[in-house]
Amino acid sequence: MSFLKPRFQKSALESTEDFRTALGNWFAVTGKDYPWRRTKEPYAILVSEMMLQQTRIATVLGRGFYARFLEKFPDVESLAKAGDEELLKAWEGLGYYRRARMLRDTAKVVIERHGGCFPDDEAMLMDLPGIGPYTCAALLAFAFGKSSSLVDGNVSRVLSRLMDDTEAIDSTPTIKRHREWAGTLCDPADPARHHHAMMELGQTICSNGVPDCVSCPVASFCKTSSPQDLPVKKPRAKTTETTEHAVWSKDKKGRVLLHHETGSRRTGLWKLPLRSAIQCAGLTKISETIYHITRYKVSLNVYLWDTDGLESGDEWITLERLDTLPMATPFRKVLDRLLADF
Repeated sequence: MSFLKPRFQKSALESTEDFRTALGNWFAVTGKDYPWRRTKEPYAILVSEMMLQQTRIATVLGRGFYARFLEKFPDVESLAKAGDEELLKAWEGLGYYRRARMLRDTAKVVIERHGGCFPDDEAMLMDLPGIGPYTCAALLAFAFGKSSSLVDGNVSRVLSRLMDDTEAIDSTPTIKRHREWAGTLCDPADPARHHHAMMELGQTICSNGVPDCVSCPVASFCKTSSPQDLPVKKPRAKTTETTEHAVWSKDKKGRVLLHHETGSRRTGLWKLPLRSAIQCAGLTKISETIYHITRYKVSLNVYLWDTDGLESGDEWITLERLDTLPMATPFRKVLDRLLADF
């Protein structure tokens, strides 16, 4: 596809002040207003960063996850004391539930080691559970106003195009190189504004596919002549198709049969009990749903279950209790439909 792209004039790495000024001026006019951009509270910023991993901004804000979570757990003390059920319920719908437990682990360590106050030291932050290079860089910049090497997917795409970097962005050498570039470009006068601007540039103008180079505030610093071909990524793993066989049963008291999960991925969540294909052979199928998780495409089939046989983890749940239990979104949607039909 052909499109207009302003001519490269100077390197961002060699003209850092000019680059920072151009980017900062653009962001001052067009930058979006998000609640986590209005605070320097490390805990609130950490919650937002954890939620935004693997989850779109529109989902976190549009469905009220961020506000509800902070209302339920306003500080590290309240989160550290949270039980599994209330924690996972507050996180329900965001997926990747390990993030919620890791957030609680972080809160506990901040209390135990640092008296409830987040450290502003890179090494100490990296020593907290669940804090990797990106989250550490975010806290340093957004909470403490310190220069850092913040690189997420959007920033990495911007850097690939700015520097005409044709190496795979998910390779170890490229990740290291992009962090070095991000640290060099970071504006020490206002690290938070700089990193927010870099991320927003990638979210809006320098987005996936064909970017809007004509509107780009730093187009004159961009070396690539074919931005639509960047960034390069390693080949994706093939999607694996699998089938789950679940059962639906209500007893004479109106209770629903559910299963309390203990696996490594969804420990503490509830779902419809799963059975083998052999156990479900000959049963009446009442629902079929497709959902995706990581690299799996899952066919969730549900059958009427008229036996009293329970397996370990199965439990009869009253209708009043259903809304209080944490449940993965695919099972919650199916459960809501079945409750309406049966």
